[in-house]
Amino acid sequence: MADHPVFSIIAPVFNEEPIIDELYRRVAEVMDSTGESWELVMVNDGSYDGSAEKMRALQQRDPRVRVINFARNFGHQNAVTAGMDYARGDAVVIIDADLQDPPAVILDLIAKWREGYHVVYAVRSERRGETWFKRLTAKIFYRMIYRITDVNIPLDTGDFRLMDRQVVDAVKSMREHNRFIRGMTSWVGFRQTGVHYVRQERFAGETKYPLRKMVRFALDAITGFSYFPLQVMIHASLVLALIAVLGVPIVAFLRLATGELIFEGQATTLVVLLLLSSFQLFFFFIMGQYVARIYDEVRQRPLYIVAEVWETPTDQAQPEGAEPAAVQQAEDASSHG
Repeated sequence: MADHPVFSIIAPVFNEEPIIDELYRRVAEVMDSTGESWELVMVNDGSYDGSAEKMRALQQRDPRVRVINFARNFGHQNAVTAGMDYARGDAVVIIDADLQDPPAVILDLIAKWREGYHVVYAVRSERRGETWFKRLTAKIFYRMIYRITDVNIPLDTGDFRLMDRQVVDAVKSMREHNRFIRGMTSWVGFRQTGVHYVRQERFAGETKYPLRKMVRFALDAITGFSYFPLQVMIHASLVLALIAVLGVPIVAFLRLATGELIFEGQATTLVVLLLLSSFQLFFFFIMGQYVARIYDEVRQRPLYIVAEVWETPTDQAQPEGAEPAAVQQAEDASSHG
């Protein structure tokens, strides 16, 4: 394989044994049609099925396949980060291994890249094979993020995108732990455009993003790119203060006018106290999310740990700032990113 491929395809893998061979076949078919050199960087994110063996067999058959084998599961966004750290292409494509994002769309991304765009993101015009709840929550999530974040994150886009080497190096220099790659890609700027496509049903297996992970991912996106939750807290406190200021003279007037106590009784007092307490606890939760993310950063732990790198002996060039088969230190990577 060439020392410096033109294209790098990054595919994070977590328990996708039934899909790996088909993923490779489709990617190879598409990339071979470009007539350019390419590599497929597969990141094994702690799979416990037969995914690792499948990927290793692929690498032994085709030297254009490189496998980054994590010591354990570190999460999808960190797996994408590892792929970018090890990718060597002039243009880098991120694609999910489940084949919901058709590899054939890569040709459309490449065409826009050749027109001079630095980032070409894939916009989901239709989502097949997903429940109404998943479509509804995804629609709400993307529009909420678009309105409250400080950067212009395109609607209905995932991580499926092509990035120029200049953009990849910029994103690699950002070693924050609670990562939201699509937001980071928008934040760095450069010329960006979108390509519409139809997201397909899963080729096999089950989704790796249940509701719990989706909620956590949404929190990472909001707290990583917006102060809106903190701003809501001050607005809510002002509203409650206004109600209190207006309520005192109103209650006093009614007491004097009617001669009866207004809002008397322990039940009313308890309801008001419980309501205010729920507001306070919710605001403490929001503050805790930001504090927890600060805690994650000050510990300066590595984003991921690589157990092994499977590649042909002639392709031992190391990614900038990475320590193969060892700990990927965040500070080392940021200094070389």
